[in-house]
Amino acid sequence: MRSGLKRFWKEVGVSEVADGYSVALDGRALKTQGKQAQVVPTLTLAEALAAEWAAQGEIIDPAGFVLRDLADMAIDVIAEDRDAAIAGLLRYAETDTLCYRADPDEPLHARQLELWEPLLLAAEARWDVHFERVSGVIHCPQSPATLARLKSVLETKDMFVLAALSTLTPLSASLIVGLAALEPDADARKLWTAAELEEEWQAELWGREEEAEVRRARRFAAFSTGSDFARLARG
Repeated sequence: MRSGLKRFWKEVGVSEVADGYSVALDGRALKTQGKQAQVVPTLTLAEALAAEWAAQGEIIDPAGFVLRDLADMAIDVIAEDRDAAIAGLLRYAETDTLCYRADPDEPLHARQLELWEPLLLAAEARWDVHFERVSGVIHCPQSPATLARLKSVLETKDMFVLAALSTLTPLSASLIVGLAALEPDADARKLWTAAELEEEWQAELWGREEEAEVRRARRFAAFSTGSDFARLARG
């Protein structure tokens, strides 16, 4: 939706339809940006989408439709090719940030162990897999068995959760973090702190730049919204 457009509706409503719930503006059901019916699986998600429309002022701000954009991604992109979406997510498992550590004698290594190792251990226990850890940046492949298990985990997710993961995982450069953000008791701030560990380390060493901090805040907001979207889509 273009910026500068004037608000063209008065009432925002939510109704139950076949296969889910839909948002309507002045009684007209919304479509996705790809011109498909925008039907979402839960009332809670539909109400959150409606709230985005209701919160708009006289001039439409496209940045205010973060949840709408994720819903449209699920319907227009993920549903059209689930296999491609899953394959894209699995690539992050092959080079997951949490598996690449500083050398053991470096101070950063201790911080990585503190924040990353509990997440890795929890993932290994949850999915009965093993992740290879390595010091340095030389690629260390994960086992075919681990990747196959993670693929089976992703295949259980519906298109809306996969859309959330398609935001969470690239932002954190970690499928482990992305999947952890889907858990009912997920702490988005704690997970983001782990994902941003190396950038935070550099900021502590060399000082903070205002523009970089603004970018980090925006990235965290997007990460937090991705986690919220998955929760709303599950009801």
